[in-house]
Amino acid sequence: MNRNFFSLLSCRNGSAAVEMALVTPLLLTLMFGSFEMGNYFLDNHVVAKAVRDGARYASRRSFAEYTCSTITSDVIDKTRNLIRTGQLTGGTARLPGWTDPTTITVSVACNTTGNNSSGFTGIYDDMTSGAPVVTVAASVPYHSLFGVIGFSSPSLSFNSITLNARAQAPVMGI
Repeated sequence: MNRNFFSLLSCRNGSAAVEMALVTPLLLTLMFGSFEMGNYFLDNHVVAKAVRDGARYASRRSFAEYTCSTITSDVIDKTRNLIRTGQLTGGTARLPGWTDPTTITVSVACNTTGNNSSGFTGIYDDMTSGAPVVTVAASVPYHSLFGVIGFSSPSLSFNSITLNARAQAPVMGI
């Protein structure tokens, strides 16, 4: 009887299965964590690029649509839709759940501290109040991959994470 017990302890059959059973939870955690991190960085990049594109679009609208404190509602609406969907009107959201256009702010301010001491002439020379600069910002709620897969426990909740981006561009009036 003693001999059978020691032979059982020295047996190596099934050791690979036991090792795999011990390592699998760690490997799955690393795999799903890297998927989630990749999705976060992709969504963050999409928001940053969309805001940059929106600022570029708004900066190329006519000078008549801007004062140093206000923007026409047409510029605001089209810029918001361009940022959110990639189109001026209609379209589907670039990110799942990005349905609220009020997560995007479009504002303008004039730089009154600069002067044209270089002697060069340009598009801002006849403006006494300074060059208008458009600022576009977005704060978008992040939607996790785990919520799509079906994991919705409070410990895995990513609902409080927001993706923030901000861009500025001088109005060129082109």
